[in-house]
Amino acid sequence: MTDYRVSTEQGHLRLQVASASHAGRVRAVNEDSVLAEPPVFAVADGMGGHSFGDRASATAILALREQFDPGQATEPDDVFAAVRRANAAVRQLTASPGGEQLIAGTTLAGVALVEHSGVGPRWMVFNLGDSRVYRWQAGQEGLERISVDHSLVQELMDAGLIDEDGARRHPDRNVITRALGAADEVQAEAWLLPATRPQTFVICSDGLTKELDDARIAELLVPTDPGESADAAVDRLLTAALAAGGADNISIVLVRSEYHGAASATADVDEQTRERGRSILSPELDDTRPRV
Repeated sequence: MTDYRVSTEQGHLRLQVASASHAGRVRAVNEDSVLAEPPVFAVADGMGGHSFGDRASATAILALREQFDPGQATEPDDVFAAVRRANAAVRQLTASPGGEQLIAGTTLAGVALVEHSGVGPRWMVFNLGDSRVYRWQAGQEGLERISVDHSLVQELMDAGLIDEDGARRHPDRNVITRALGAADEVQAEAWLLPATRPQTFVICSDGLTKELDDARIAELLVPTDPGESADAAVDRLLTAALAAGGADNISIVLVRSEYHGAASATADVDEQTRERGRSILSPELDDTRPRV
């Protein structure tokens, strides 16, 4: 576990960060990569069965790391720029001299600490593919799934054709509909969340969520004692996923955040952000995320 102190215009955040990445019990190669240092925390899951899956995820994470000043809050535009840079880097990884585009790709999910529109620090959640970001807040029941899977089974669920249990058993549950490296242009979905609340983020590859449903993840996040380290929660999640089968690579980044400073009057509004060129639109986000 690593402790960080990150300053913002209106105060500072104390962060406890822990991470783990494991090949699992079946696969010989770990195609996941993680970033676990402020201002950005992320998981990339290289597309299994494709060329350079492990290199694709590592390339994406390196592109993110190089975009930001360590330990400094960033801006929403910079996060979108980093995603575009990561996509270009993955595309370049597989460009052949003859012009043929080989296939490689990776999911990307993460949270970034941003300063947004003078209303105080925010956490910006972003994702492409089926790696996920969850939020746990003390004093609230359950676990929020912030990110939205870009996958075939999610589209079937949205259409009302299958339920959560059907999605977990569907033969095409590994098919994703967005990924870095899949096209010249990519669009990440993103949300802005207040950074002034005590909260915990869990960023993970689908190797965790294939083995553990949201209810089980929520159970394992409950501290066994008030002073428990972030490492202990990550260890419980990884051990449980391996015990359940560990059929895929498993990566977890856990970020505990506590804010110290003056909260803005509008700091408690959750927002969804969408990129339109270089501008960000931030309407209030309807609270329709799954909760267990």
